[in-house]
Amino acid sequence: MPRQMRTYCPFCRKHTEHKVERVRKRPKRAMAWGERQFRRVLKGYGGFPKSKPSGDKPSKKLDLRYRCTVCGKAHSRSGFRAKRFEFKE
Repeated sequence: MPRQMRTYCPFCRKHTEHKVERVRKRPKRAMAWGERQFRRVLKGYGGFPKSKPSGDKPSKKLDLRYRCTVCGKAHSRSGFRAKRFEFKE
């Protein structure tokens, strides 16, 4: 995929040059409400919130962010699956 591409910017409401960047996963916030509830439920009987381990899917969905070079704002599209992904200049 190209590192720069011309596409629609919903903030400028026109087609502009965008930089494409891959979003990395951040660590979870330990004090977030959902995380606290999850830990509370895990304390006692250990069945419910953890799902059964299953095999990984053969390809992961990509999380890409398109940053407009004119206004500097970023937007994303629905992810697509790819086994191998790389940027080309």
